[in-house]
Amino acid sequence: MLETLDAAAVRRWCASGLAALQRHQGEIDDLNVYPVPDGDTGTNLVLTLTSAQQALAMDLETLPDDGHTPHGHALRLMARGALLGARGNSGVILSQILRGFADALAAAPAVRGRQLAAALADAATAAYAAVAHPVEGTLLTVVAAAARAAEQADTDDLRAVAREAAGGAARALARTPEQLPALARAGVVDAGGRGLCLLLDALVEVVTGESPARPAPAPPAVRPPATAVRETGSPAYAYEVQYLLDATDESVARLRGELDGLGDSLVIVGDGGTWNVHVHVNDVGAAVEAGVVAGRPHRITVTRFADQAAAAATRPAPLPDGRAAVVVATGAGIAELFAAEGATVVPANPSTGDLLDAIRVTGAARVVVLPNDPNTQSVASAAAREAHRLGVKVSVVPTRSPVQALAALAVRDPKRRFEDDVIAMAEAAGACRYAEVCHASKEALTVAGPCRPGDVLALVEGEVHLIGADLLDTCTAMVDRMLGGGGELVTLLCGADAPAGLADRVREHVERSWPFVEVQAYEGGQPHYPLLVGVE
Repeated sequence: MLETLDAAAVRRWCASGLAALQRHQGEIDDLNVYPVPDGDTGTNLVLTLTSAQQALAMDLETLPDDGHTPHGHALRLMARGALLGARGNSGVILSQILRGFADALAAAPAVRGRQLAAALADAATAAYAAVAHPVEGTLLTVVAAAARAAEQADTDDLRAVAREAAGGAARALARTPEQLPALARAGVVDAGGRGLCLLLDALVEVVTGESPARPAPAPPAVRPPATAVRETGSPAYAYEVQYLLDATDESVARLRGELDGLGDSLVIVGDGGTWNVHVHVNDVGAAVEAGVVAGRPHRITVTRFADQAAAAATRPAPLPDGRAAVVVATGAGIAELFAAEGATVVPANPSTGDLLDAIRVTGAARVVVLPNDPNTQSVASAAAREAHRLGVKVSVVPTRSPVQALAALAVRDPKRRFEDDVIAMAEAAGACRYAEVCHASKEALTVAGPCRPGDVLALVEGEVHLIGADLLDTCTAMVDRMLGGGGELVTLLCGADAPAGLADRVREHVERSWPFVEVQAYEGGQPHYPLLVGVE
């Protein structure tokens, strides 16, 4: 049992809280009655706290020269990580709760009962301040109740205050259906509030060494249909926009007013010049442009509610033995090809969180991930490790090009053991040689000789094999070179900037020169590369 909250306890609290959210992630997601991006609250809270734990793990032992105590520094790292990794409405608000908590305790020489109560009060105040139009019956209500219960304990006993705070939060959570009609109609409590209760229970466990005997709120026996259009805000707005923003306090103050005029569900939280912006709008361009005027926006994500609602309506229930494939795609045509194969498609250059979200959305217990880019393979592997902790078995087939992924998906067989199926997919991908054609952007010395800007480059398996002046001639010469080593099937993916008829003319060349080779050509829509080629 602890008398004060030290840096080691902060680290254990973060780890224990994350583990609790991961154990209850599905339960929290099922509490939602909103088929929208910030409706998967359990997933968003897990991703937010995962980022907090990563920040702690990277820098817990380093103390800056700013007068903060070790526990204050640890709390600041935890809050900063949560801010940078916050997902969805509830994740952003949670990051602000942690920031208010950390700011209150950063310079406190010791954290006992009254200090914990004061920190929770500051956390609640910060959370309400971050939301443009607060709504009761949500995560805000639960954190405020926790702060009141902690203050009413009126003691320096850390254990007693932690217990009272967690108990007050649990009681407030039980009352949330009385405050939000959508929750009452669905027969559930607020999902974000449930997540905060788990975090406070984890704090009690760290401080006392005992797990609070508190049963989880029982979800309905049959999950109800959506009873509201979205978690917060009006159905008049069609898009969720979220981004990180590097800006001054003054710029952000102006940004709040501008975004509040564009839409609703506005939450802006920040720490040290970096802010997490979340808003629902109709004019996506205006919301992003406002961020550009205010500072430097990055990690911009935009989701259309109608797409998310349709996906939620058609998403199958999780299958204990179900399988799925998650594929990274660059280009609308390539994405359509993968979707037609039954794969869940993720846009190019995804984060670990993006891939983890896609893995969970499948609802399958066994998932294969096809990264289609050497730079994405390490991200896919990290997502696979995180998914394993959630009970999902994930295997990464190291595809380096979309044509290899098409070859792998073509041999999938659900009748095989999952492990055997992954091996078959990996073998099919490995047997597909891939190539790409692009224009040189600068002067360079390659293995095929020197090139100048504008030259046509043909890369086979990542190495420059041909340098030409004419796009069509270079494409046909590249295909001839690849088929010279054997092949029965050629797949052509035409890029967004390819001249009209390029794929048709390459196909005609193959049919004339290699009459026993089958050719499949598709509009891939990928940028930068007029043609991608696969030979099997």
